[in-house]
Amino acid sequence: MRIREGSSSDHDALVDIWLRSVRATHTFLTEDDIQELLPLVRGGALAELELWVLEDDGGTLAGFMGLEGATVEALFIAPEFLRRGGGRMLIDHARRLKGGPLRVDVNEQNPEAVRFYERCGFTVVGRSDVDSAGRPFPLLHMREGVHGG
Repeated sequence: MRIREGSSSDHDALVDIWLRSVRATHTFLTEDDIQELLPLVRGGALAELELWVLEDDGGTLAGFMGLEGATVEALFIAPEFLRRGGGRMLIDHARRLKGGPLRVDVNEQNPEAVRFYERCGFTVVGRSDVDSAGRPFPLLHMREGVHGG
């Protein structure tokens, strides 16, 4: 597996990874919720982020991470590549790039993602009852380098 900088030519493939990953891991979302989010992802969310793409040894896109400063705004792994170390590779890459503690907001209703970030050294430092768009999907605000809660 290797990481490279993302480009606009990757966007369609990354939207596909996002869609398949969300369907596999965000079980709290209905298909209507996903279809509501899809145009936001397709229409610009990816273009606004510093994108890093994870590829397998054959060049197949396995996942991606979107950063805004030291905040992980997106980290999605294609379902067939889950639990192979790619997510941790992306987090380690972000640490090397940013040189300081990272932040991430995680859907509280996605306990596997919460555990992943905890295993990567993040701690919950706050909670919101709704997501950034006001939808009823509580977020956990997590940071690195914080001890306790």
